[in-house]
Amino acid sequence: MKPAIGKYPIEVFGHVYNDCSETAIVDRDKQYCPYIKRECNKPRKSEPKIKVGICTVGYQGSFLSESVPVIICPNRFLEDIVFDTIREKFFPDWENVSWIKEVNIGVGGNVDFVAAKTDETGTDVMDFLCVEFQANGTTGSPYPYVRDLLQDGEYSRNYTFGLNWANEFMKTMMQQVYKKGKIINHWNKKIVFVIQDVALSYLESAVDTADLRSSMDDDIHFVTFKLEWNDTDSRFQLKPDRWKSTDLDGINKILGGANKENYLAAADFIKNIEAKGKGDGSLNV
Repeated sequence: MKPAIGKYPIEVFGHVYNDCSETAIVDRDKQYCPYIKRECNKPRKSEPKIKVGICTVGYQGSFLSESVPVIICPNRFLEDIVFDTIREKFFPDWENVSWIKEVNIGVGGNVDFVAAKTDETGTDVMDFLCVEFQANGTTGSPYPYVRDLLQDGEYSRNYTFGLNWANEFMKTMMQQVYKKGKIINHWNKKIVFVIQDVALSYLESAVDTADLRSSMDDDIHFVTFKLEWNDTDSRFQLKPDRWKSTDLDGINKILGGANKENYLAAADFIKNIEAKGKGDGSLNV
């Protein structure tokens, strides 16, 4: 049964929170992640032996029309549909492809995955595509919900936490996009950032994305996926959503913040200065 979506973990150790199947119970007990096919690699900072296990949490914001599960662990993108979609979009004619994890890109750090086109022996790389996954992050901890789920089989109390959209998608991701994009541009190659559909919706609501388009001539690409409920399998599944691209100028616009149409007028700023000054006496200094 499709779970109700509220502000609490929706998927825990790869299963929706209301899944009482034997597989779900065993995976929770063993702290097993079905996406990396081993124990969850996201430990609690205070108790490293305890794994957080949260794949998605529920959220509804001003840029969303309904509550949805939001991915907070990049391992949640490790579904075949993601890699198949990228291959079909960016290198449908490559015959020999190897996916390599965590490849060093020099001063830009590591890239999550590289799709490498190889010769028939699989040893010599003929071409490549860089791929990064970006999930959301939380402020505060939703882990107490998991603790209750493991102990009581349900969420019995409410806890406070938030989602850090600005930090994850404006600060963390866009800095990586710009830094790695410069290197990729220098190589005359392409880099793909895999994000959830709601992350792109957030960026479109918060910053200037006017230079996002859909062109294979660009070197920076965003491929979004949405989570859709599958009644047959009783789980959320990733589905391809949108493809957008841009160049370094477009990323500069995004990093610059809101669209200028949303800038505060100078006259209104003066009113803020006057109101603030009168309130604390600063104008008399």
